[in-house]
Amino acid sequence: MNTFGHLFRVTTFGESHGPAIGCVIDGCPPGLEIAVEEFRLDLDRRATGKSRHTSARHEADEVEILSGVFEGRTTGTPIALLVRNTDARSKDYGRIAEQFRPGHADYTYWQKYGIRDPRGGGRSSARETTMRVAAAVIAKKWLALQFGVRVRGYLSQLGEITPQAFDWNAVEDNPFFWPSAEQVPLLESYMDALRKSGDSVGARVNVVADGVPAGWGEPVYGKLDGELAAALMSINAVKGVEIGDGFAAVTQKGTEHRDEISPQGFLSNHAGGILGGISTGQQVTASIVLKPTSSLRLPGHTVDIEGNPAEVITTGRHDPCVGIRATPIAEAMIALVLMDQALRHRAQCGDVGPVQPLIPGSVPAAGSHG
Repeated sequence: MNTFGHLFRVTTFGESHGPAIGCVIDGCPPGLEIAVEEFRLDLDRRATGKSRHTSARHEADEVEILSGVFEGRTTGTPIALLVRNTDARSKDYGRIAEQFRPGHADYTYWQKYGIRDPRGGGRSSARETTMRVAAAVIAKKWLALQFGVRVRGYLSQLGEITPQAFDWNAVEDNPFFWPSAEQVPLLESYMDALRKSGDSVGARVNVVADGVPAGWGEPVYGKLDGELAAALMSINAVKGVEIGDGFAAVTQKGTEHRDEISPQGFLSNHAGGILGGISTGQQVTASIVLKPTSSLRLPGHTVDIEGNPAEVITTGRHDPCVGIRATPIAEAMIALVLMDQALRHRAQCGDVGPVQPLIPGSVPAAGSHG
């Protein structure tokens, strides 16, 4: 299964150290203006080599549009995007071709296929997510133009460190996507010490989608939250997904967790903007937890492909915290799900029209204009 989505379908292909990676997008509505320059921002946000806190691999990530766009507009036919790999160093993986790295997909790929591409993890590498981010550039633009939907994310925890303040304007002004500018020096010192030690750490990323209309999602097997959870869990290194309050709900009482409603709007959003698998019109919120990087230069125990005990040391260029680059990837998966759900809702329920009462997403704050 290298294809994601139902009506807005994205198929990715390629390996970390192959000649190129790419995707085919099927089901994009015709007439959407799109140019190669529009992919640059989000691909740069995802890319390695932008700071000392991520892998030193530096790819150009230049998108080539091979089909589906004519004179700057989508035609409704499949859109093929290609990104060539320009900075692969396969020699770094020569030794571990004979070993299974703990915490990686080496052993499971070997068991599934009886063969694996050890260069940078092959297909299991986060390099593949480049094409998810590229496909989501199209989804984000269409959602914004059609519905005013905006998808934004930020790093909400790095190891034991959490934000002391929150400012959306700070998120894009530092390499951590951190919402508190005052803490950036602390994060830099933390990462410098971590990198020097040779170890790694986990992280948490929060994503919110504003402007999602009420009614998106299916009642049982195509639940919006279910598909969001599956999409987010498909990201490399993700070990947990929360929608709304998530696991915090275990300590909440029903009187606290239920999102009460008034004619002026919902009074809270513990459910993350989704009830019964269908969007409420509130902000859709999700959170992911990413495990610590398993590619370490500190020795560890493993076995080789003959089943003999071995010591493994992973050389090469790796992230001491993969969560630092996960924000645009998580945004991308949420945008792709929302795009697919929007098209599915339009296909089945496009004739329903406005339904009353339409409850505002939240009660306007005192002194605001709603």
